[in-house]
Amino acid sequence: MTHVDSKLSQSGSFLRPEYFRFENGEKAPLPFSRAEYDRRLAGLRKIMAAQGIEAAIITSMHGVAYYSGFLYCAFGRPYACVVTQDRSTTVSANIDGGQPWRRSADDNVVYTDWKRDNYWRAIRDLIHGAGKVGIEGDHLTLAQHAKLREFLSAETVDIAGATMQQRMIKSAEEIVLIREGARIADVGGEAVRNAIKVGVREIDVAMAGRDAMEAEIARSHPNSELRDSWVWFQAGLNTDGAHNPVTTRRLEAGDILSLNTFPMISGYYTALERTLFVGEPDATSLKIWEANVGAHELGLSLIREGATCSGICEEINQFFAERDLLQYRSFGYGHSFGVLSHYYGREAGLELREDIDTVLQPGMVVSMEPMLTLPEGTPGAGGYREHDIVVLEESGPENITGFPYGPEHNIVAV
Repeated sequence: MTHVDSKLSQSGSFLRPEYFRFENGEKAPLPFSRAEYDRRLAGLRKIMAAQGIEAAIITSMHGVAYYSGFLYCAFGRPYACVVTQDRSTTVSANIDGGQPWRRSADDNVVYTDWKRDNYWRAIRDLIHGAGKVGIEGDHLTLAQHAKLREFLSAETVDIAGATMQQRMIKSAEEIVLIREGARIADVGGEAVRNAIKVGVREIDVAMAGRDAMEAEIARSHPNSELRDSWVWFQAGLNTDGAHNPVTTRRLEAGDILSLNTFPMISGYYTALERTLFVGEPDATSLKIWEANVGAHELGLSLIREGATCSGICEEINQFFAERDLLQYRSFGYGHSFGVLSHYYGREAGLELREDIDTVLQPGMVVSMEPMLTLPEGTPGAGGYREHDIVVLEESGPENITGFPYGPEHNIVAV
């Protein structure tokens, strides 16, 4: 065993380990090949070498999962993936047993709760006296940064931006998994649509979609960890926000609806989002819905190699302005996909917003999701949103979302 062995400390009348290795059972099948993790680590080591960094301390859920395959569950405890030029080691809490080792592509060290800050003692041993370390500045809290300074005599360099840039370009293996996610999102969407009836609660419809997706993930990806897939299904006033939680409100005739299915396969997020109505919408609502569909189709036509995030945003803004609807736009028109979720991960450099000038290139995966929100008391009140996923292949852009959108398909008979 190199660098890290069991480190013992006195507690009461016997010695307890501060950190140790627990290689329990056999390594589990990971979502990607050994070659894929080697490719990712080589990219990180290139980032490190360019800045003279001897060790990287990756602490975010998405960062640890990206480089190791292990997606941690924090519950107030810190985790890490420590990468040097010759080793990659996840650092996990004893409460997880051997699961982090089984789900890590490389090594793992377990720290214990017997003494506070054993996490940092394990990391100190792993970096092996490095004088310059890389950190994710957008994730490391002030409290943990203070602990880092207390335990490590090292200069820190923020590499969050560089690692984000690396994640923005998907490998062929990642795109295969993302395609699968889009397919399973459509499965959930169909289950949601079939569950819509007057008098049914939002939560009942959402559970139908979630159950359908989890069953399909279990069938088609039996070696994956089954967790975190979810559905947001909103009705009426609750459609005004894209991330509004599900309620027990019962559906009524004439309701505007928002269908949002999110299958999670091994930490990889995909999404399907659609506007629907319970019965025929009124004329104003129909006009707004059709305008949002028009913006959606325009946006899809603009996603191509060489386009800029800000340029796409500008053209859709102009479309809405010409229809006197721009003031009702809710947020940016799309974002990237990969290792992310509603509580971890973000590739902020690949969002379709006015202040982001990133140029689209092959290997990127982005959504198109215009949303208009009209407040209560306004004709056509409610939130209108459509969402498709586009893969930028070498041969051109491909929309991998199959579920239909618009009034021709998503008016549910009363």
